[in-house]
Amino acid sequence: CEDCGKSLIGECKLHGPLIRAKDRVIPSRARLTLPHYLTLRVLELRAGNEQILGVFAKKVIQKRTQFGPYVGQLSTKLTRYDESRLVLQVLKDGGKYFLDTPNEDCGNWMMFVRLARNQEEQTLVAYQHCGEVYFTTVKPIEPHTELKVWYAADYAKFMEASAVFIKEESDVCALPPVAKEPLEPWVCSSCRSAFATFALLESHQCLHKDR
Repeated sequence: CEDCGKSLIGECKLHGPLIRAKDRVIPSRARLTLPHYLTLRVLELRAGNEQILGVFAKKVIQKRTQFGPYVGQLSTKLTRYDESRLVLQVLKDGGKYFLDTPNEDCGNWMMFVRLARNQEEQTLVAYQHCGEVYFTTVKPIEPHTELKVWYAADYAKFMEASAVFIKEESDVCALPPVAKEPLEPWVCSSCRSAFATFALLESHQCLHKDR
């Protein structure tokens, strides 16, 4: 104790305990990368105080707005799997790697975006470009709307997943699995390119439009 000049085990009985100042809590790398017009909301608290987060718009986000690239560690296997998030892989130097985000300091805010369970709630499409994964809006996103993502048609083939999906009505509390028999994708009548949503087909810059 600096007041009575004694070295004590525990608190000083004469002058009492020290006033403890705590360090400021620093947000993770992923949270610091969140754009100013987006916000994180806690949707659920699970055992062990685990937070289930969602990304929501704070203002109108225009259609064809691109986010990314997705930040993660290249890995041959996932160290962290969450059924509410998309599994993402990229092609690098001839090899297929997972974009692994074992914690919030290994990724950016895109790791918080949840997968869409049906076409109605899908606002983003995920695709690979030059060895990176990007998310692009497929329709205008209104304020207070959650950003949810699914694979683009070509990326779905790469990921060996369905290009489109439907919601099962078995349990409204659980995230339903992808339908075993997916619906037919939207196909361009000129070049036969397939797209996961009509919005993507509509924005498709077809080279054969003159036909």
